[in-house]
Amino acid sequence: MAASTVALLRELEGLKTEFGGNAPGRKLELLSGLHGERLGRAADVLALHEQLCFMRAYPDDAAVLQRVEQVLHGFDRRSDLRRFAERLADSGIAGTPTHYAFYAPTAGWLARRWGGRLHIDWKNFTNASQLDELVQHFALWAETPGLDESSDGAREWIERMRGPHETDAAFLVRSCAGLDAGAPLATHVYDQLDPPLRLDAGPDTPSRTRPKHAGSRVTYQTGPLRTARPALPAAIRRPPRAVRVLPPRDAARLVDMAREAMVTRSRDLDVFMFGDARDVRLVDWGDGLAFGVFCATPDHRLLLESVYGMLTLQNGVPIGYVLVSALFGSSEIAYNVFETFRGGESGQVYGAVLATAHHLFGSDTFTIYPYQLGDDNDEALQSGAWWFYQKLGFRPRDAAVTRLMRRELAAMVRRPRHRSTIPTLRRLARENLYYAMGPVRDDVMGQLPLRRVGEAVTAAVATRFGSDRRRAGRVLTDEVRALLGLRSLTGWDRSQRRMLRRWAPLIGVLPGVADWPAADRRALAEVVRAKGGRRESDYVRRFDGHRRLRCSVTTLAQRTEG
Repeated sequence: MAASTVALLRELEGLKTEFGGNAPGRKLELLSGLHGERLGRAADVLALHEQLCFMRAYPDDAAVLQRVEQVLHGFDRRSDLRRFAERLADSGIAGTPTHYAFYAPTAGWLARRWGGRLHIDWKNFTNASQLDELVQHFALWAETPGLDESSDGAREWIERMRGPHETDAAFLVRSCAGLDAGAPLATHVYDQLDPPLRLDAGPDTPSRTRPKHAGSRVTYQTGPLRTARPALPAAIRRPPRAVRVLPPRDAARLVDMAREAMVTRSRDLDVFMFGDARDVRLVDWGDGLAFGVFCATPDHRLLLESVYGMLTLQNGVPIGYVLVSALFGSSEIAYNVFETFRGGESGQVYGAVLATAHHLFGSDTFTIYPYQLGDDNDEALQSGAWWFYQKLGFRPRDAAVTRLMRRELAAMVRRPRHRSTIPTLRRLARENLYYAMGPVRDDVMGQLPLRRVGEAVTAAVATRFGSDRRRAGRVLTDEVRALLGLRSLTGWDRSQRRMLRRWAPLIGVLPGVADWPAADRRALAEVVRAKGGRRESDYVRRFDGHRRLRCSVTTLAQRTEG
């Protein structure tokens, strides 16, 4: 029986990318044959789960989809899943635990939502000795006599100090957040501790088994997957079928879905954890493909570029994610397809990613940074990511990498079976790749050294104020308000006022800003206000449309050191 069950599973896996004809009927037969049967290996339980997730994203028809969702809905109740739950830890399957040293924002979110299932993994806590010194800062002064005279460590004291219905992890996360040092420093303290956590499985804990964004009409897969590479730039210029602003409740659910997608894959991204539910758009590209797009809340945005997160959805199922950093009419793209869904329509999806960035931000140049290509990223090296992008039309600007690329291309002409070695791919991946829809420009993401903008601010503030940064912030904000003609900030909300304080030192060093026409200075104020507003993509459009501001920031970035 076990052998025949595995044979059914293998046949189902073999039909993964087969659609049309007899494929839907045979898949239903195989699913029926597998129903109620138990698999004897953890690897086979995982394989069945992955096959079902793929079929949910690319369903043949309504009957197949209904059957797949029934099986997934009860997957955590399978006896073989329960038998192998510990061996399948960190797989993201419903009913299995997750171990990871999450950053403070993610740990805080987990503690708020599932604090009763969150625990410290003391066995793997390499920085536990640092916690011994920190635990006294969690206590009231009246508790210090016990702490001062005790030889017990932090683990024992946390057991005493935590509430009766509070886990050790929930206590640690909340205690660090409550330190008098203030939120940024408290976050830094937690992240320096780097405590490994274990999230036990529960009926609603994050998993890869359950998530699906509702509300979109399902597109059934009746023919072959679209595996051909898209033709750029035609694919980039294609407008989306629709862009829909999600209502607050749906928006919050999609941001949470993005967070869960990261948690269940042992990843941690700030823009997802700080996603702003006030600005969530669903960009629909048809054929079941859509992106849930959102920025970070104003307090967690970068000073200059805008960072957006995109959750890739196929028929509502999360199949990957994208990070887009946009400014100067350009976008830096980090593209990721979850392992379950690789080898399918990755090229077509990537074309839609670039088109989304072009549509939302007006980007005409796109940058891929080294990590995405394989620099310190073995997964990207093994997948041949560098050549995936090169074949789409991306090119290096670094002379040495260009020469190496040409040598590899020549070798492929001489020997069609030639493949770049891993050491060669590492050398290729050391520099950015670029794609330009128009003339090649130097004022684009990845080319402009924006760190020099910050260095110019540091030099000016150090010269004038030295260590008194608080006074610098107050004085420069007052000066910039006068410069921009902002007698009143009526209509500016808290985030926008904070953004003005953040931008004031930069505005003070912009070349020639005091001589700009009054209209340009008023427009600069609106750029800053948009940066702290609800939709950060509005800021990108305003910044890029402000010729003097854009040129001034570019000048600061391109100044030679010294």
